[in-house]
Amino acid sequence: MQIFKQADMVKGWFVGDFTPTVLATRAAEVAIKTYAAGAREERHYHKIAQEITVIQSGRVQMNGREFSAGDIILIQPLESTDFVVLEDTVTVVVKVPGAVDDKYLGEPEAAC
Repeated sequence: MQIFKQADMVKGWFVGDFTPTVLATRAAEVAIKTYAAGAREERHYHKIAQEITVIQSGRVQMNGREFSAGDIILIQPLESTDFVVLEDTVTVVVKVPGAVDDKYLGEPEAAC
């Protein structure tokens, strides 16, 4: 048995093809992310990975829609989203496949 600390992981990411990690793999990336109310991420998309976001607690807004605890959001490749934290929030994020450097700001070129 090996023991790890979430605090030692970068931005909550603990499975994937990066360091530090609990499980080094290119198959997927997994994170538990904690956000304070008012935090935001710019509109972005992935060319390769599907991204699944589970709202564990709190409330967020993505693409103008509000989501709260228990909601699971699937973002497909080339589908962009923004992320606004409406109250302190914890999410679980899974990206399949794992794809380092697969985050692009704005809208995909085909959508412009």
